[in-house]
Amino acid sequence: MLEHLRAPFKKLIEPIAKALIAIGLSANAVTVIGAIGTIVVAIATGITGWLFGGAVVLTLLVLADSLDGSIAMLTTGGTEFGAFLDSTLDRIADWAMLVGVILFFVLHDDWWHTGSDGVPDYVGMIGVVAAAVAVMTSFVTSYARARAESVGYEVRNGVATRADRLVIILVGMAVTGLTRQGVWLTIAMVLLAVLGLVTMLQRIFEARRQMSVGEKTYRR
Repeated sequence: MLEHLRAPFKKLIEPIAKALIAIGLSANAVTVIGAIGTIVVAIATGITGWLFGGAVVLTLLVLADSLDGSIAMLTTGGTEFGAFLDSTLDRIADWAMLVGVILFFVLHDDWWHTGSDGVPDYVGMIGVVAAAVAVMTSFVTSYARARAESVGYEVRNGVATRADRLVIILVGMAVTGLTRQGVWLTIAMVLLAVLGLVTMLQRIFEARRQMSVGEKTYRR
């Protein structure tokens, strides 16, 4: 849903990309730095429970995630390995953010116990299960696209792209941090799990449709 904002956003961050090029940073270096930063901040946020601050920093890191692509286009024009590295580390970063959420649910159950905010104890468990489902759908959605492309079909449809999933996670973390009511993060994880399942099924059925027709749609 948010993919149409990618092009104007890349134009907006182009001056930052040029500044990073000027100090000698390559696209791959920015990719690795951004991924490591996201992993560290996400897990630290889950352990400490500082959800609002963590959400702010993670939002900045997510926005900076497009810098590597801009740097690549301004320098080498992009390489196959650079695209592979970016996609691979994105999967690790996505995993880390959801692990951070699960750690928060496990380590900070006082945020939803009855008596603190009136929310029943089972809300935390629902959040953990939903986050685990979201981890699965995140990987399967990406795998479905990659596997379809490997046999000549382009499958990019779905109600929730990576950008949409990240927004749901970050908004859920921020609202929970501001209100100190863990139920909001649980709601975000349930929404994420449901949309992830729908997107996964959409891609499976789209791949089946294209393969039944037999016309190759993916062009390298």
